[in-house]
Amino acid sequence: ISLSLSLSLSLSLSLSLSLSLSLSLSLSLSSLSLFQLFAIFAFATCGGYSGALRLSVDCANKTDSDFSIDIDFAYPFRLHQVTFEVPTCEGKRREKLALIGDFSSSAEFFVTIAVFAFLYSLAATVVYIFFQNKYRENNRGPLVDFIVTVVFSFLWLVGSSAWAKGLSDVKVATDPKEVLLLVSACKQQSNKCAAVHSPVMSSLNTSVVNPKVDVSAHRED
Repeated sequence: ISLSLSLSLSLSLSLSLSLSLSLSLSLSLSSLSLFQLFAIFAFATCGGYSGALRLSVDCANKTDSDFSIDIDFAYPFRLHQVTFEVPTCEGKRREKLALIGDFSSSAEFFVTIAVFAFLYSLAATVVYIFFQNKYRENNRGPLVDFIVTVVFSFLWLVGSSAWAKGLSDVKVATDPKEVLLLVSACKQQSNKCAAVHSPVMSSLNTSVVNPKVDVSAHRED
C-alpha cells in the first residue's frame, strides 16, 4: 500500500509538472504570437505606406489652370524632398514647391524596433519549442528572456509614442488645405483653389496601435 501511494504521488507530481510546463509554454507562445502580429502590422502598415493627394488651381485665365496636381509621398516621410509644380496663373510659368517637414527619424525608429521585435520573437519561439531543456537550465534562459522582453516593451512604447506624434504632424503637412497655403496663385482672390482628394491614412492609424505585451508570461517562478 505504501509503495502504491508513493507511485501514485510520484505520478501525480509528474503530471502536475508536465501540465505546468505545458501551460507556461502555451502562455509564452501566445504572448509571442501577439507580439509577432503587432510587429508585422507595424512594419507592414508603416514601412510599406505610400499616399497621394490632389489639388486643383483654377486661374482667372482658364488656359493657365491645372485641375489635377498630384502629390505622392511615402515612407520614411521626408516630405521636404517631395516636390511638385503648380501654375502661377501668370502665363505659362509654373513654380516648384515642396511639402514641409522631415518625419523620417520617428518613422524609421518605429519600424526598426518592430523588425527587431519580430526577429526576436521568432528566435524565442524556436528556443521554446526545440530547446526547452536548455532554456530552463539554471533559470538563466527565462531571466534573459524576461529582461529582453521588458526592454523591447519599453522601446516599443517609446517608438510608438514618437511615431504617433510624427503621424499627427504628417497628417497636418499633407492636408490639402495646408498645402494650398503654399501656392502663391491661391493667395489671389481672382483664382480658385480646391482640394480634390486627401491621402488615405487608415493603414497608418493601424500602425500606432500598441500591443499589450504580457511580460509576466515570460517569467518562470
